[in-house]
Amino acid sequence: MGRSRRTIPEELLLLALDPATGTTAQPQSLDLGLAGAQLVELALAGRIAPDGDRIAVVHPRPTGDPTLDTALELLRRRGSPVRAVHWIGGPRLGLRQTYLTHLERCGMVHAVAGQMCGVLPTTRYQATDTAISREIRARLDSAIRTGVPPDPRTAALAALAHAVGLGKHLYPGNEGRSSRSRLRDLIRHDPMGGLVAHAVMDVQNGAAAQPRRAPAAPGSSAGGGTGRRTAARTAAHRGVMARAAAS
Repeated sequence: MGRSRRTIPEELLLLALDPATGTTAQPQSLDLGLAGAQLVELALAGRIAPDGDRIAVVHPRPTGDPTLDTALELLRRRGSPVRAVHWIGGPRLGLRQTYLTHLERCGMVHAVAGQMCGVLPTTRYQATDTAISREIRARLDSAIRTGVPPDPRTAALAALAHAVGLGKHLYPGNEGRSSRSRLRDLIRHDPMGGLVAHAVMDVQNGAAAQPRRAPAAPGSSAGGGTGRRTAARTAAHRGVMARAAAS
């Protein structure tokens, strides 16, 4: 994977950076979004593919991006497809800081040291080239304004921006209500982005915390509810894919 193209995790983080405060909007859900954005980027690179509501490694060759390759190797070590909601809901300590440090190393942001209450050290991050952030935002604005189906990368970015709650950050107030609604609707234009965005929202709603039940014995009715819920979720994701294909 060449470095001429910004990755979706990088773009999502740049979207979330507040130019006035140097902080990130929706920091807790943003961590989930970054984990999901890695999945979308790996899928676009042909390394993983959706299998119902699960993620399967189809090509373990490294991408050349160290952060993505770490995620790819962890997925490979699982040995079998993993549910997107369980992967995104897993421990991702330091992922946001990893990407902030990466953006700083690439010259896209610079760190500004400060103090909270005159005592606690803090670090804010300011975009070095605001034209990059404007270009990313312009792609979303264009998709929202024109209604033309966006390219897969922009569609996935829009889906993740909605899933982590950036709509109110990007399009605030009553005047931004229709734009937030159209941002949400863009989720249907990319199957993988839709799957991952729904998984991010499921984690925030506590779905990943639900305990797994042991498989029921053949002929037993135990676990039927779990099976029906899994089938319904798989059907929903297939519906997203079908709608995207028809768009």
